[in-house]
Amino acid sequence: MNIELFHFLRPMWLLLMPAAIIIVWIWRKQADPRAQWRDIIEPQLLEHLLVGQKTGVRFKPIHWAAAVIMLGGIAAAGPTWEKEPPPFVEDHALMVVALDLSRTMDAVDVPPTRLERAKQKVRDLAALRSGSRTGLVVYAGTAHLVLPPTEDPELLDLFLGALDTGLMPVSGRHPAEALALADHVLAVESAPGTILFITDGLEETEIPAFIAHSQQSSHQVIALVAGTSQGGPIRGARGRFVTDAHGKPLHAGLDREVFSRLSSAAGVPVASLTIDKTDVEWVQQRALHHLQVMEEKNADVRWREFGYFGTFPLLLLAGFWFRRGWTVRWTPGLVLPLIVATALCLPEPAGANFRFIDLFLTPDQQGRWYFEHGDYVTSAQRYQDPLWKGLAYYRAGDSASALAQFAGLDSAEAFFLMGNCYARRRDYPAAVGAYDNALKRREVFPEATENRRLVASLIPRKPKPPEEGEADPNLDPDDIKFDEKGKRGKPGKIPQFKIQPDQMAKLWMRNLHVSPAAFLREKFRIEADAQTKKPKGPP
Repeated sequence: MNIELFHFLRPMWLLLMPAAIIIVWIWRKQADPRAQWRDIIEPQLLEHLLVGQKTGVRFKPIHWAAAVIMLGGIAAAGPTWEKEPPPFVEDHALMVVALDLSRTMDAVDVPPTRLERAKQKVRDLAALRSGSRTGLVVYAGTAHLVLPPTEDPELLDLFLGALDTGLMPVSGRHPAEALALADHVLAVESAPGTILFITDGLEETEIPAFIAHSQQSSHQVIALVAGTSQGGPIRGARGRFVTDAHGKPLHAGLDREVFSRLSSAAGVPVASLTIDKTDVEWVQQRALHHLQVMEEKNADVRWREFGYFGTFPLLLLAGFWFRRGWTVRWTPGLVLPLIVATALCLPEPAGANFRFIDLFLTPDQQGRWYFEHGDYVTSAQRYQDPLWKGLAYYRAGDSASALAQFAGLDSAEAFFLMGNCYARRRDYPAAVGAYDNALKRREVFPEATENRRLVASLIPRKPKPPEEGEADPNLDPDDIKFDEKGKRGKPGKIPQFKIQPDQMAKLWMRNLHVSPAAFLREKFRIEADAQTKKPKGPP
């Protein structure tokens, strides 16, 4: 509990507290026999005439009623000290990981290599951030988007396992390009996010880009450094070490000073990879803290309701009026409406773990509470709304039950989630069909568009039957041979239609079934060529 954030959502209800004190004072005045006889009998004589007066203070029903009024006033005022996310917000801390794929990431000073350790950290981070979306960008001489923010760790792991330094079309290291790309990915999101760099080096010339980003963007940047101060040799193909012209193994060092300058100049928090999970826990804490700080600037922030818990002691105290001799005639007419008003002022309580909660919360409200606390199985059992019930099943890993819930809905969100379920079950054609239905209902749906593109690339394509004598049965699945000389062609008139290189590349990718590594290699090459050929604007 953060006492600095403590306040009341409806402070006017606190006026019941002094009202309860006034009621007790008036009652005591009216119940005092001295006040009843003071105008008739002299005060000196009255003291001797009064009998049966007890000196101690006795707890009477009126005191009980005052306690209920005060407690009900506090509960109805809505005490709170904790913020809650708005409805239907799935990710609490959006993140894009920028992974360095430059050649030095193959150094073995961090076993097995810097890159493999970094990839394992991304997996650990995705597991820690279950339910939150994580995207992936890689960079060397150029930067490329591998996966937009997704909450599916299996899809992330599919492409993460295929990453290798040999996939990059341009050598070098330009994190500024990765920073711009990650910022572009987060630009379509309404919530502030975090860009995590996992790298082993940085040039001084790249620091100004991070300084400019910190001044202009709401997304924070943090860095995890892979490597040791001693450095190590670089592992090459087939486990051999990369050597120079003289046969001496190339050694990859680590310049920690440049990261210190990055931290001081651009305000980028920097940490090193650790053997345990303290580094990824540190990253998640920084991401959540940044989200909390940015949400404090949002005027539409919602506060979690805690006054709900006051209804239980209210009911307990109200039960004493069934005792003989405890009835105050005007009490039911005053306290009972107070209890009802307290319940009405609490439409979305933070939740409770009592089985008789059905008396106070709807099933969807109960499902919401369990969903926010990570108990997706119980949440799915409580929810009645099919969209949320299906989402809870999806988070719990029960794709079949989730599909059964989404099947009865006709919305873009439902078809998008159906596509995710099919993708998780590796039914890629059905996933593409679901994404298409989502895009028909919402044309601007970046997540559905990107997921459809990625899933479509995983669908096996049946090769066209080769003409007689043209096929080589020994060709590998990813090998292509072209009959460039046209020896088997027949003379004739050729139509005047020319396919552009980028169109040919897209056509090639649509009709070729490749592994994720081959897909990424070709994707990166095409994007790098497009960046090279892009015309530059006026200086």
